[in-house]
Amino acid sequence: MAQRSVVLMFVLLSALAFAAVTAAVENDVRYEVDAGGLRRSYVLHLPRGDESRSPLPLVVALHGGGGNARASARQTGFDDEADRDGFVVVHPNGTGETRPLLNAMGKGLFTWNAGTCCGYAKEHGVDDVAFIRAVVRDVERRVAIDGRRVYATGISNGGMMSYRLACEASDLFAAIGVVAGAQTVAPCRPAHPVSLIHFHGMADENVPLAGGVGRNAWDKAPKPPVMDAIEFWARTDGCRSAAERSKSGAVETVRFTRCREGTEVVLNLIEGGGHSWPGGRRMLAILDPPSDAIAATPTIARFFMAHGR
Repeated sequence: MAQRSVVLMFVLLSALAFAAVTAAVENDVRYEVDAGGLRRSYVLHLPRGDESRSPLPLVVALHGGGGNARASARQTGFDDEADRDGFVVVHPNGTGETRPLLNAMGKGLFTWNAGTCCGYAKEHGVDDVAFIRAVVRDVERRVAIDGRRVYATGISNGGMMSYRLACEASDLFAAIGVVAGAQTVAPCRPAHPVSLIHFHGMADENVPLAGGVGRNAWDKAPKPPVMDAIEFWARTDGCRSAAERSKSGAVETVRFTRCREGTEVVLNLIEGGGHSWPGGRRMLAILDPPSDAIAATPTIARFFMAHGR
């Protein structure tokens, strides 16, 4: 009898383990699309437990320079946030040198062509705007997506790419969330207003708040001051309020409201913060530790859900 109980328990645990693995496979799937003459990939995460057939918001999460789709998911925790709040997340891969082993393991070192930055993607003139559009179209063929609630977010080079999407794909993206990035594309002529939330560490030595080339910058092209982008979008979105400033602990918030079509522009400055995803995961010991003064992922998610078309 005892042996039978052990066997039954083993079968039950095996079934639960198989179900968990199956759920992970079903909810995190790698797909490929053709864009700009290249075969590109992305990882799609569907919110667990959501069985509704109503259209869901979509967040495009862009890794930093030298990162990849899997690293983006681990660093930001956006998949967990999607499970809690019921939206779809897609983690696209940038482009880089051919590294068969790393790429096969999902650990490629990729960049985005965000204008004057960065790396392989910029040097080879990769059309990443066309790629991201192709990704969104591909996701829409697989999942019911609310076209009024499509968003982009990213860190560093991924944040710069988010700015480029706001400039060149404002018909698609209602809002962007930028962490430790700068607007490195010019000219920027969006056809529609886009809401913006930006997080920046005041001690960032990779993408300095004041612009220029940071002491730790691996891309040596000078970056414009962060405030240039904030003021640009406040003007472009037609914000009628003056900058509203507030302080909570180590975080100073600069907010522009009363903007066209309900848009909003927000900058969160983190005292002592470095080049990292606030409240996220530290990917390597040599990288700056994430600030715990504010959690970027839930803050961005709430901002996105409040700013549709």
